[in-house]
Amino acid sequence: MANTKSARKAARVTERRHSYRRPVLSALRTSIRKARERIAAGGGDEARQAVIAAVSALDRAAGKGIVHRNNADRRKSRLMRHLNATLAPA
Repeated sequence: MANTKSARKAARVTERRHSYRRPVLSALRTSIRKARERIAAGGGDEARQAVIAAVSALDRAAGKGIVHRNNADRRKSRLMRHLNATLAPA
């Protein structure tokens, strides 16, 4: 438990931020998981739409400061690489 007044306030602020960020992160992880599952299932138009949705969710989370911009860019790059690798032979 926090001992000082400033530490108690910091704990309250952390809790508020956590409650704000948690649903956004959960939705982000879900969209990324769906995109990966659709890519693994063979790609196609469904996979492309899922990746677009995941990229959009990553951009929204980065814009809100939930994830760092470089983290979002790295994840988008990896998703696109997997999608393109799946679609390239076809």
